[in-house]
Amino acid sequence: MRHLLYRYFSLVNSKTGEIDTRCELFNVHFRELTNDEIWAYLKAEEPLNCAGSFKSEGLGITLFERLEGKDPNTLIGLPLITLTELLIRQGINPLTATR
Repeated sequence: MRHLLYRYFSLVNSKTGEIDTRCELFNVHFRELTNDEIWAYLKAEEPLNCAGSFKSEGLGITLFERLEGKDPNTLIGLPLITLTELLIRQGINPLTATR
């Protein structure tokens, strides 16, 4: 079974007022699971308070057959690769920015 995620986010340049909005797509392909596997996962991870009811950073990774997308961070939240691209376009390079 495939689950398609849409992650929208915007970067606002507070100096110029420029807004750049993006949508990143990410496909999650679940493997076929037995009822015992599902219940064991629910008991072990207690994921019902999570988006999608899985924690891919834990045992949730065992639920998947494959993951497809530009950035694995998209699965759990903010697409950091695209965010980095947008920051660089605005003249902010996370590797060289003063901390």
